Amino acid sequence: MNSEEEFYDAETGLESDDSCEVSFKDALVFENKQVTDGKQENGVWERRKTLPAEMISRNNFSVWSILKKCIGMELSKIAMPVVFNEPLSFLQRISEYMEHTQLIHQACSLSDSTDRMQVVAAFAVSAVASQWERTGKPFNPLLGETYELMREEEGYRLISEQVSHHPPVSAFHAQSLKHEFEFHGSIDPKLKFWGKSVEAEPKGTMTLELLKHKEAYTWTNPMCCVHNIILGKLWIEQYGTVEIINHSTGDKCVLNFKPVGMFGKELHRVVGHIQDKSKKKRRVLYGKWTECMYSIDPKVYDAHKKSEKKTAADSKKLQKGRSCEAEEADEMPDVQETVTVIPGSALLWRISPRPADSAQMYNFTSFAMTLNEMEPETLLPPTDCRLRPDIRAMENGDMELSNSEKERLEEKQRASRRDRSVEEEEWRTRWFQLGTNPHTGAEDWLYSGGYFDRNYSDSPNIY
Repeated sequence: MNSEEEFYDAETGLESDDSCEVSFKDALVFENKQVTDGKQENGVWERRKTLPAEMISRNNFSVWSILKKCIGMELSKIAMPVVFNEPLSFLQRISEYMEHTQLIHQACSLSDSTDRMQVVAAFAVSAVASQWERTGKPFNPLLGETYELMREEEGYRLISEQVSHHPPVSAFHAQSLKHEFEFHGSIDPKLKFWGKSVEAEPKGTMTLELLKHKEAYTWTNPMCCVHNIILGKLWIEQYGTVEIINHSTGDKCVLNFKPVGMFGKELHRVVGHIQDKSKKKRRVLYGKWTECMYSIDPKVYDAHKKSEKKTAADSKKLQKGRSCEAEEADEMPDVQETVTVIPGSALLWRISPRPADSAQMYNFTSFAMTLNEMEPETLLPPTDCRLRPDIRAMENGDMELSNSEKERLEEKQRASRRDRSVEEEEWRTRWFQLGTNPHTGAEDWLYSGGYFDRNYSDSPNIY
């Protein structure tokens, strides 16, 4: 194996018996045996509310024994056992952007561009809210892997595809069933280990088009850092500046995801403002990405801030952030868990409560619980990640099978790449093509259409 293959094909790091190849038919049978969570009541199928098995304790596994020689490395180089994963593919994790789609519908219904912008900003914050306490790593998608999310009751559908392996790039496209909006993007995640923490840089642009208003909004997601990888309680912070641009009106929303700071007062906080094309502030937004977002008139906000008595020392401390690689202590700060609401504020978004057994189910939201279940009478391509046997085995609590299947799939992917190299054959994506984002002018993976025609005869055999 050459260095390039080693870089992009991290193995599990656990010994396991070789498993035999299974056909797509076998995978379907394996999958259908697990369809026990959705309920049929009065002829109506209901989505499941829990997983088939609780997560396995990680207490008996030493992360340090795996990571101690990997400080500063790209995480895809590191051999990690699946016990540190969660039973979802990264493609499924991307689909969690859609958990609060009602905000997009709300934006479509508003007549004022500033009102639309503040709701779009709330959606951008809500799209990363599911990461709170989600410390398990999603499975890396195989080249050609796909995921379909159909939500007729919420008025949208989504398709995603792993379009590149060098580097790993995931593309997605969601569309309203009533032609009200399109939401799409491609993500090239960069993960690095810094000794006590893992930093994730979600490279890629999100594009939301409100078709009725002929508006397009673009932004990039904030940085994410998982602390205490070696010892202590795992906790997550997100930080960085997110700029949302309305390419039709010139309006801009600038959101500052605050770093934790020296005394934890800024943990999870988001503060920003909306400005028009003349740079006049129209609204101030504030809240926490783990909880809620509010909107308020800038003059009222400024008056409130002036009324707060702060010492110069406190102000200096609040302005000091810290990066993932420069920290001295990783203890999670004791912080106020609620947002202080300023009189005159309007609530834009509040996070949905998590299930009672979420802590035993990888800290999944109710939405995430449903992502890997098979829906009745749904025709899926053989590349859909719900058919991946390693993810399915982990969801069912069979870690030994999950590890062996993961190794088999990775070796199969390497063999396919070697065969293409010998035959000088280029990989061909099925549902996305590399092109130019019409709003930013940057290179982007764009949906080429045709997926929902349900013709999957040319799908590759990747499992």
